[in-house]
Amino acid sequence: MVKNLFLSLTIVLLSSCAAFSSTYQEESRKIIDYLLSDMPIPPDAEIQKVPTVILGTGTGIAGRIVLNSPVSPASNLIFYGNATLDTGWKLSSSTVAEEIVLIYTKEERYATIEILRQRDRLGNFFGGESDSQITISVVHPGAIQEQNPYLAL
Repeated sequence: MVKNLFLSLTIVLLSSCAAFSSTYQEESRKIIDYLLSDMPIPPDAEIQKVPTVILGTGTGIAGRIVLNSPVSPASNLIFYGNATLDTGWKLSSSTVAEEIVLIYTKEERYATIEILRQRDRLGNFFGGESDSQITISVVHPGAIQEQNPYLAL
């Protein structure tokens, strides 16, 4: 009886955590789609709650979005190469090595996309495609007012 009760409570707790995580992903994706409607985000990537920070709206958006993607950095590089073509973002600079860094511009905004391999995931262990962490940082033209804000320090 006690084992059944414990098992039932555990199942309810785990399912409510999964539902909360799913709801968070859906709501976050709606907000990010609204604020960054012109920046492509891989459809299978999960938004990481803690390091993600978004400020402003429309073309005045600035912030950082951190995503975990179940596909490799190479696959995500190909995704961004194809997905940004129709959005108006222009590739200004790229570095492709262990860490992939793509810098895009659009209407005087800058977007930096960093793609890293995640080594500690089970996909690697079983021989699958390695996961990626994607960090997208966007800055609008008026975000930097002072060239050396730390001079007084």
